[in-house]
Amino acid sequence: MSTTLDLVAAVKKELKAAQMTYADLAVAMGMAESSVKRMLAKGDMSLSRVDEICRALKLDFAELARRVADAQPLLKEMTAEQERAVVADKKLLLVAICVLSQWTLEQMTASYRLSEADCVKYLVQLDRIGIIELRPLNRYRLKLAKTFRWRPHGPVMNYFRDHALLDYFAGGFDGAGEGLMLVHGSVSRTLAPMFMERLQRVAQDFAQQHQTDQKLADKDREGYTLVLAMRSWEFEAFAQLRK
Repeated sequence: MSTTLDLVAAVKKELKAAQMTYADLAVAMGMAESSVKRMLAKGDMSLSRVDEICRALKLDFAELARRVADAQPLLKEMTAEQERAVVADKKLLLVAICVLSQWTLEQMTASYRLSEADCVKYLVQLDRIGIIELRPLNRYRLKLAKTFRWRPHGPVMNYFRDHALLDYFAGGFDGAGEGLMLVHGSVSRTLAPMFMERLQRVAQDFAQQHQTDQKLADKDREGYTLVLAMRSWEFEAFAQLRK
């Protein structure tokens, strides 16, 4: 959640971008420079003062608020409570997955049996949960970092283990652009993290390409789900045969 300190930081950043000094701001607001410095140092500003600052910066208050929100740290992982809220409703989970893919409301209603009212309701819920910041015209800003992942043993991953894992691996993986590789081997423990870093880069490349290709027409894109995993593991049936 944004705080007064975040607002002050945003104001200082805008002053720097506009090449305005505290003295310039003081003149524009009809205040003493020392009063402006004290006001920003304490973060003690009324809404009317914030409005005066916006006028001095030739900046709309809504835009300043948006920049404050954009500067907030992004989530790398949700809390268990947030994840439980997401999986409590199958349609909410669907909309959550859609926003992770940066779908618009129009794309959701065109692809699924969801009305515009349904989508708006679920977007509002995702805003309350903290996954997105809902904006005018039902647009949104995703509040998750590029390195975001579901909690390893959290509600969402447990849901997919119980309901989606077998469905996913039931496919033949023999279509265009599809593949399934199972590689087993023993490598140095010191090198294992290096392979994980490579897998993470592949995942980031995939996510970045998804963002880039959003400008293409729907007919030129296809939905894919990439699953990358590496684990110290032995098939239970084999483990039972060990001496």
